[in-house]
Amino acid sequence: MSETKFDLIVIGAGPGGYVAAIRAAQLGLKTAIIEREHLGGICLNWGCIPTKALLRTSEIKHYLDNATDFGLSVKEVGFDLKKVVTRSRKVAGQLNAGVKGLLRKNKVTTIMGEAKLKGKGKITVKADGKTTELQAKDIILATGARARELPHLKADGKLVWTYKHAMTPEVMPKSLLVVGSGAIGVEFASFYRDMGAEVTIIEMMDRVLPVEDEDVSAFAKKQFEKQGMKIVLGASVEKIDTKSDSVTAHIKGKDGKTTQLTVDRMILAIGITGNVENLGLEEAGVKVDRGHVVADEWGRTGVDGIWAIGDISGPPWLAHKASHEGVIAVEKIAGVKGLHPMKKDLIPGCTYARPQVASVGLTEKQAKEAGHKVKVGKFPFIGNGKAIALGEPEGFIKTVFDEKTGELLGAHMIGAEVTELIQGYAVAKSLETTEAELMHTIFPHPTLSEMMHESVLDAYDRAIHY
Repeated sequence: MSETKFDLIVIGAGPGGYVAAIRAAQLGLKTAIIEREHLGGICLNWGCIPTKALLRTSEIKHYLDNATDFGLSVKEVGFDLKKVVTRSRKVAGQLNAGVKGLLRKNKVTTIMGEAKLKGKGKITVKADGKTTELQAKDIILATGARARELPHLKADGKLVWTYKHAMTPEVMPKSLLVVGSGAIGVEFASFYRDMGAEVTIIEMMDRVLPVEDEDVSAFAKKQFEKQGMKIVLGASVEKIDTKSDSVTAHIKGKDGKTTQLTVDRMILAIGITGNVENLGLEEAGVKVDRGHVVADEWGRTGVDGIWAIGDISGPPWLAHKASHEGVIAVEKIAGVKGLHPMKKDLIPGCTYARPQVASVGLTEKQAKEAGHKVKVGKFPFIGNGKAIALGEPEGFIKTVFDEKTGELLGAHMIGAEVTELIQGYAVAKSLETTEAELMHTIFPHPTLSEMMHESVLDAYDRAIHY
């Protein structure tokens, strides 16, 4: 390693780290990025991207299983699990190579190894049995997070899985228990259910997708149950017993009674915790709270020259949030003028289950609790010509406005392709658009996006098509 002095060193090459490094290089900073495992981090290699490849397979299978609804005849639908997994891994590999190329193109020095803070402006990197010391005025921590486990709920990789194990199954389980109904849990529940497994979801809270609007949660539960999933709310897994090829969960219900459920496999989707170990944080004086580095709105940790972005700095644990934080931190370091900190209520969230879920801003309940008098609009997929033509009439779009100012406070969607629609409302919120501008926006026909317009109109009793 010929170069040892840099303007900026980024530790971790996930969607927060590699974006930060590229932006730094664009701004003229001599930049290095250190990654211990995979360029692209969890997102590109074991999260966002490969899971969508799996879900695309299960989506196609779902359509083939229901081909007669479209006037088609399909005699038998089967699948080769090994090929399904291989396709997913190839997609991840392609994007991993793409990140490598982008870093090279932007002249970012890429170092594969394990980094540790070692005094002001210094880090050590262990690679191939050797330790090298590097220096930089600023260091960005972007080491991400991993699946959370509990003392009585630990993954063994065979019977009890985390998301990593669930993406590379050697056999398709006939029955599956998913512990946790956040985005990760319901996405895997959707994949395995559409591939033929009997799926049960256990959730401690009183509704699935508990961070979403209550109407969305209620609708999602009905759709999942309609697909044959069993949903158990207000419950927890107290302990598990494993045999050679099955696992038995002892489930404590809201009534306090304990029942047992034996399944082929179990997925733990009970949250994530930051990768804060072995980084030298305590010695450097970096504060860690409940598994995450404490950082301000610019990514500053309170220790001069040390910054933190992405999953390691806390929720929401989203790739696009990490990327945006990376850009903000780097531009702050570079002294870019006119910079604004990120507003978390402008971060859209997406869940790629069937049906898809997407949202941005406040839920109706949150808006009311914040003191807003609200106007709420809602438009169903069944009222949209494109949705009916697609054979996707289940779902709705909901918008929440401040009654006094017309400010768009939040938008919530469930149904086909809503993860592609939500950005329209995210842009509207970023531009501080009111209901008046949205009402006067022309939406193309026939599209699913027309429902966005109708939902706005409905908030003011002006919906046309329902």
